[in-house]
Amino acid sequence: MSSSSVCSRDVVVALENGLHMSPSAQIVQTAQRFDCDVRIHKGDKTVDGKSMLDILTLAAQHGTTLTLEASGEGAQEAVDALEKLFVTNFATE
Repeated sequence: MSSSSVCSRDVVVALENGLHMSPSAQIVQTAQRFDCDVRIHKGDKTVDGKSMLDILTLAAQHGTTLTLEASGEGAQEAVDALEKLFVTNFATE
């Protein structure tokens, strides 16, 4: 039996205006689809990836590197889905 799965990945904020309300809401909506815990790290600050207010407190500007981390069931899928938001620059389909 394996230990609790933890997955993390670094992403860069490419949005010109940084993580403002709309992309932060997309992060929360995506994270809430998964049962695992989601955390976002910026330097030594860590916030709940399922909390809009927490994400906004990161004040992540253009060019900021963040670490996405998920633990528990579905952690890999959660990090993959969140990373896709950053890779596609939060484009809506």
